[in-house]
Amino acid sequence: MNDVPTEAADDDSAAPSGYAAARLRLLQEDARSGPPRRSALAALTDDWLAGLFGTGVPGTALVAVGGYGRGELSPRSDLDLLLLHDGTAAPGEIAALADRLWYPVWDLGLALDHSVRTPAEARKTAGDDLKVHLGLLDARHVAGDLGVTAGLRTAVLADWRNQAPKRLPELRELCEERAERQGELQYLLEPDLKEARGGLRDATALRAVAASWLADAPREGLADARRRLLDVRDALHLATGRATDRLALQEQDQVARDLDLLDADALLRQVYEAARTVAYATDVTWREVGRVLRSRSVRPRLRAMLGGSRQAPAERSPLAEGVVEMDGEAVLARAARPERDPVLPLRAAAAAAQAGLPLSLHAVRRLAQTARPLPTPWPAEAREQLVTLLGAGRPTVDVWEALEAEGLITRLLPDWERVRCRPQRNAVHTWTVDRHLVETAVRASTLTRHVGRPDLLLVAALLHDIGKGWPGDHSLAGEVIARDVAARIGFDRADSAVLATLVRHHLLLIDTATRRDLEDPETVRAVAEAIGSVGTLELLHALTEADALATGPAAWSSWRASLVADLVRRVAAVLTGDEPVDPDAAEPTAQQERLAVEAFRTGGPVLALHTQMEAAPAEPADPEPLGVELLIAVPDRPGVLPAVAGVLALHRLTVRTAELRSLTPPGDLPGTVLLLDWRVSAEYGSLPQAARLRADLVRALDGSLDIVSRLAERDAAQPRRRGVVPPPPRVTVAPAASRLATVIEVRAQDAPGLLHRIGRAFEAAGVRVRSAHASTLGANAVDAFYVTGPEGAPLPPGEAAELARTLEAALTTGTGDD
Repeated sequence: MNDVPTEAADDDSAAPSGYAAARLRLLQEDARSGPPRRSALAALTDDWLAGLFGTGVPGTALVAVGGYGRGELSPRSDLDLLLLHDGTAAPGEIAALADRLWYPVWDLGLALDHSVRTPAEARKTAGDDLKVHLGLLDARHVAGDLGVTAGLRTAVLADWRNQAPKRLPELRELCEERAERQGELQYLLEPDLKEARGGLRDATALRAVAASWLADAPREGLADARRRLLDVRDALHLATGRATDRLALQEQDQVARDLDLLDADALLRQVYEAARTVAYATDVTWREVGRVLRSRSVRPRLRAMLGGSRQAPAERSPLAEGVVEMDGEAVLARAARPERDPVLPLRAAAAAAQAGLPLSLHAVRRLAQTARPLPTPWPAEAREQLVTLLGAGRPTVDVWEALEAEGLITRLLPDWERVRCRPQRNAVHTWTVDRHLVETAVRASTLTRHVGRPDLLLVAALLHDIGKGWPGDHSLAGEVIARDVAARIGFDRADSAVLATLVRHHLLLIDTATRRDLEDPETVRAVAEAIGSVGTLELLHALTEADALATGPAAWSSWRASLVADLVRRVAAVLTGDEPVDPDAAEPTAQQERLAVEAFRTGGPVLALHTQMEAAPAEPADPEPLGVELLIAVPDRPGVLPAVAGVLALHRLTVRTAELRSLTPPGDLPGTVLLLDWRVSAEYGSLPQAARLRADLVRALDGSLDIVSRLAERDAAQPRRRGVVPPPPRVTVAPAASRLATVIEVRAQDAPGLLHRIGRAFEAAGVRVRSAHASTLGANAVDAFYVTGPEGAPLPPGEAAELARTLEAALTTGTGDD
């Protein structure tokens, strides 16, 4: 032990040697550690300093501030001391008393931060220096005139509360600047326990916010997190003999042993968990501070407008069923019943992330306390909401952390517990395992326009390293876990197999591209055999890029990207070759034929709305399709697609899947009928009646219902939110997809009226939609349109490419006419 002098104790415990010996004995007591030892060390130091102070000088007091003021002394903590005097004593007496106090501290080699001030000087210095003011908030009397100390404490706290609207923004800026310099404690391999974001400085800042009476931090788990960080710092001080707060790699094994932890990884995981608690509490607290300060600045104007002291009710605008926006947060609607709606946690999270809003602390806690567990397998809506949450981009991170802070993530995905806060000692990795998985989903959300199944891409991104919580090859372990999770959350067997393949081979492309000879046919053939299909290859290509980008700046480069792209091209060439199947070959059902005949005979649209499935799913593991089935038959004529899509948008119906095809009625009836078989769900509220839908569709087709204007008016009335900036839409021509039509593929952010805009664009281009196949996967629309020219033949290549460019431009340059 080289941090504490070893002189023998004298009878006089106030003497330096007596204090040093007692201090050494205390620090060597294995039975006493943690808060009891810190408190005992502070009390021992109090007694020693009080002995040095003696009778002092009239009107003076010795005050502990900062960590010492809180009664928390780590083995190598500084002694932060203020010699306070009322100004009546002679300067020489004050100087002599200061010397009597400071020199023994220096003689022992203890770090000392000291000052000598009157109460007025202390308050002025605090007013000029935020850090001084923060230290004085923890002022504690040690010796001398208690009245002088009490007066200063009262004045400093009053100043802090009076100046809170000015000082708290300064404190927040100070915390953000420090976080920018030091990084996030919960992700660093050699973290600074005090200065990094989520560390002891932030815990102290939360105490200061609470002292302002303006806002308070969520207290659950916060005291325990702070205690764990202090315990680690104590062990670090004793292991190194230095006043250090940086948990260096070479010290971690010793610190772990001193704390009776299994190994350095267990130590880091404990540190990360504590830091995550502090960081989340910090985010919630500063959000509440901002809300209160905004409310205070607006309230006088509101009162004047309202003609008195009446307060205007907080504005609430709907986000999803059971979820509204209020005061810049996503909160539960008054009518929400989490105990009856097990999908509500995921729906609220997805709505918040898509709107770019934080999920309120009250909402998350209510959901954690009252929401019923989801059945196994999950209902289709739950899976869709999870995909929507994962596809929201950067806002996903904060919403995910809010769910995790209240235990909702591990309740939804029990396998998550093994990777939560798990460190990664590869220097290439920026994040812990769990944050890397979420970060990969964030990166994958920008690549959803490049794949036909964005839902599988996003879920694979979330699960690709899930096996790192188990011994052995994490890809093999992850394959088993991914298959189980996929079945639990409601994917069918085929999709579960694809997800398992993606997790098993998520390193295959990058490893092969950078370590194997791509000119060797066996190399490419082996990759093709492992992947199995072009669709899986497409997903794996996007997952590879997202994984590398989420790992860190050293994991991806233009060179690596080009090697992987070259390998993908070669593998795709091996996997292609099957003759494409035209979707129009499917036979219509008896009900579809009946509707087609009725529509032809009446000359108008015929609707059938099925609120329940009439047949059980083909496989027991298959989930129920999302939404309700809407069948529409209408005589073939221009404008049917935009008219139907526009009417559904007006009624706030979300199109989950859409099929449009031409039917020739049986018998000798001439002409064709367009049949639309769509699955829709209410954005919020109940479904409209079929009669109302048909009446509006008749008006839309005869031109008496101006859908474009109605949608534009509704869009203008909606509150403008920050929301998520989605990837731009992507429109392509699928090569050799059909012999009878040109296939236009659209991948875009799902939005009200999207199909209406696409249909109008096709109408304006003078092409005929022979069939359409649209699906909504999370927040992504993946649509394929089989179009022909006026004569019924596929478009020439040049015209097809121009149509794709025109449609993409129409979807990119604005929200459309609606």
